[in-house]
Amino acid sequence: MKIYKFFLLVILSMHFNFSTAFADPSSSGYDNDATKPVNVDYKRGYDEISNGNYQLAIKYLLKAAKTSPDNPDVYNLLGFSHRKLDKVEEAFKYYNRALKLNPRHQGANEYIGELYLRTNNLKKSEEHLEVLDDVCLFGCDEYDDLKDAIEKYKKSM
Repeated sequence: MKIYKFFLLVILSMHFNFSTAFADPSSSGYDNDATKPVNVDYKRGYDEISNGNYQLAIKYLLKAAKTSPDNPDVYNLLGFSHRKLDKVEEAFKYYNRALKLNPRHQGANEYIGELYLRTNNLKKSEEHLEVLDDVCLFGCDEYDDLKDAIEKYKKSM
């Protein structure tokens, strides 16, 4: 399947600018125009996640969601923070919101897939792995991480 994707990419690159075909794979696809100001609350929330302060991150990210309601990255990080605090239902709510805004969001697909494993729903987790397989033409960390988590889950059964 990966060979097919390679040839598809070569064909597409003949029609599109190479910079578009080889965009940053960590991008969610959200409009990340460098000329726009960074949402300060989003940045603070991200920083608090990096420090393991998930409750404080949620506070900032909820503010960011009010000012940037169409940014799937905000909802992905809200889902992540809630998952880390064992608030499963809230995590699902925010991941699903991120995926509604961008069904191909790499982070949200990985994290919701991991959350499905936590709730013993292997089938749904594998569905998100399939999405990542389609999104990540030459592979990506999100695909690899979810695939590893699924393999570990299956071994523990």
